[in-house]
Amino acid sequence: MLRCGHMLARMAILALLAFAALAETSGALFQQVDEMVMTLSTITGWQIRERVPSEMLSNDRFRLLVEDGIKKESNQKDIRAEELTLKMFGFVPQDFDLQKEAVDLVSEQAAAFYDYKKKRLFVLNSTPEGIERQVALVHELAHALADQHHHLGKYLTRGSPDDDGSTARQAVMEGQATWLSWAYVNKHNGGKGDVPPSVIDELTRSTGAEGSEFPVFSNAPLYVRESLTFPYDEGLRFQDAIFRKLGRQGFDDVFARAPLSTQQILHPEAYFENKKPTDPAPPSAAETFGKDAGHFRDLADGSLGEFDHSVLFRQYIGEKEGRDAATHWRGGSYRLYENKREKYPVLAYTSEWDSPESARRIFRIYERVLHAKWKKMEITNESEQEISGVGDSGRFRLRITGIAVQSMEGLR
Repeated sequence: MLRCGHMLARMAILALLAFAALAETSGALFQQVDEMVMTLSTITGWQIRERVPSEMLSNDRFRLLVEDGIKKESNQKDIRAEELTLKMFGFVPQDFDLQKEAVDLVSEQAAAFYDYKKKRLFVLNSTPEGIERQVALVHELAHALADQHHHLGKYLTRGSPDDDGSTARQAVMEGQATWLSWAYVNKHNGGKGDVPPSVIDELTRSTGAEGSEFPVFSNAPLYVRESLTFPYDEGLRFQDAIFRKLGRQGFDDVFARAPLSTQQILHPEAYFENKKPTDPAPPSAAETFGKDAGHFRDLADGSLGEFDHSVLFRQYIGEKEGRDAATHWRGGSYRLYENKREKYPVLAYTSEWDSPESARRIFRIYERVLHAKWKKMEITNESEQEISGVGDSGRFRLRITGIAVQSMEGLR
């Protein structure tokens, strides 16, 4: 569970109302596990198949686990490729250190976590006693119970980690556990095993963490902050929509039929209607480099969903216009190439939209993004179908064809 500052701030507001009946001392925390899991079982209808081992973990030990985990799960080439991709799109500044930021963020934000490989739950001893520890424990127990019925490791790692669908599945896991945490609180205090709409609204009302308590999160780029909060906030709203329509059945359905995109998370009706994203191919090496294609290697590739476009547009052109424009997304992908000799990156990107009119709008919006993310941009050729010129990373070509928008950036 990520201990995001905005979530903690709202916990303080809700505490007076929601936790009047809850009291806990550090030594008694794990004595509540059986009752918590039983209540979660009652809410979801999932049988308890085995007890979940739980223990306290120091912050220092946790940080070592995070550092070791990143080394095992990602090699330096993968980290470099992901960092370059973020920089080429303009999601993060050029001096951004992805590996250091990842370790610092997780170490600062974590309150508890469930290890789905070892089937073991940990609560960090730095998590404040009382309300926060209890909610953190329930959240992770919800993961553990779900894992007993739906293999979370396999569910989360389907396909590429850079796939928009992977972000959507993470939102299912975290959104469901967050929803169940508050449903537990509501039921524990004499209510129904669900989350009142007023609590949903309060929990998702604001975004971001402010103040000195979470300096790493507070100072992180917008894309990093929202990537952390999206699975919890938007996942919570998605899970609530699933429960309102499907009841208990929805707890299983989201694993049996996983959402295919962040668009389905942001707009649950798209999930119910099985609105499938398109899968446009990014410009090929031959299309991008012509006769010089053999001088380049593939460095990374992946998909960009409505969430990614929403953050990118809002970051550079404004909240309302950017969020609205992103809702017309139908599909998106990218490929990052690298020159074999000189080691410079080239970004090739394609997106598709719900109409030629929407694509035309995005064509002009993306031009504005290029202007905004670069210190210097010079347009050398412009027509209704293509804009080309030079920016901070090199030459670029921006094109529109029907409902598709293409960009190639970093050319030499």
